Amino acid sequence: MTDTAPTGGRPTEPRLTVGLHVGQLLQPHPGGIGRYLWELDRALRARGVGVVPFAAGPFPEPRLARLADYVDLGHPYAPVRYELWHRFGRPRVKLAVDVVHAPSLAVPATRLPLVVTVNDIAFAHHPEVSTRRGVSFHERALRVTRQRANAVVVPTAFVRDELIDRGFDGARVFVAHHGVTVPTPPSEVEIDRQIRRLGLVAPFVLAVGTIEPRKNLPVLVAAVARARSEHPGLELVIAGARGWLDVEGLDRRFVHELGAVDETTLDALYRRALVYAMPSRHEGFGLPLVEAMARGCPVLAADVSALPEVVDGGGELVPVDDVEAWAAAISEIAGDPEARARWSRLGQERATHFMWASSAEIHVAAYTAARARHTGGTT
Repeated sequence: MTDTAPTGGRPTEPRLTVGLHVGQLLQPHPGGIGRYLWELDRALRARGVGVVPFAAGPFPEPRLARLADYVDLGHPYAPVRYELWHRFGRPRVKLAVDVVHAPSLAVPATRLPLVVTVNDIAFAHHPEVSTRRGVSFHERALRVTRQRANAVVVPTAFVRDELIDRGFDGARVFVAHHGVTVPTPPSEVEIDRQIRRLGLVAPFVLAVGTIEPRKNLPVLVAAVARARSEHPGLELVIAGARGWLDVEGLDRRFVHELGAVDETTLDALYRRALVYAMPSRHEGFGLPLVEAMARGCPVLAADVSALPEVVDGGGELVPVDDVEAWAAAISEIAGDPEARARWSRLGQERATHFMWASSAEIHVAAYTAARARHTGGTT
């Protein structure tokens, strides 16, 4: 699609237009992929890219004002539509766009150039922390992506290497780190008001994300319990909705499950947390780490999967299942203001490397390559 418009009697440059599948935003709790979608939509439009958001179903009214030009594909809705896409290549997505982009492994059927984002393949490494149906769905979707996608976007070099090991053409894989958007800091009074509204009292360790087995939260609970022997007032705050499968061991008196929270509340939590901790067994990126670092909150991350690549000196890496090591790292930050200040500074420096504008630029490169490959051209 090449839109042109007169400007002083001369046409503008052709504009790339992408159909962006936003099915995740129809969910009650869009999660990390939802945040990726919001930010990518905004960053692409800022670059002059035309964006046509689409999905199968009515868009939630409170969110619709934030998303222009939404196209409802109608029935069938997910998950039936996703199964039809993957198994039979029907019904096809037909939009007046140059390329279709799936930001997750819900891969649309289309004859248009196709780009798919593979956020992680945790299901392949840790099938025990997902449902059998979930593993089967994602394995099939990954095969579909390898067969049909003209280009693939991944958030880290770690995920790129995983895909190459599974038979993907590395020349078609584009690494686009997520960015971070930090709002103007509210007043200290407003931050304190938000924290009091939640019934929290500092100091607290913060974890953010969907509550599911892969996040390894029982290790963090056990670590905070041990750190409380030195710091009795220490609490653990978990901000995120319950996901698939049960996670046991969170029903401790010092653990506060907040469920999903809005962006204003999340911002206040990052700014008041003693430390942000991510003990996940497998992550393709770990966006909350960057969000925490950008606000000066020290971070602790497991030493596995993509987390070392993302942290890269901006926080402390901890052996994923070593409760004693997690407890010691938390206690050090709780008891040593200089150590906390050092990790705060290093994290803020690291966070400056993650920009949505840069991510959008790489996405545009992937779209351009996908279109060229689809038509038999070169890039």
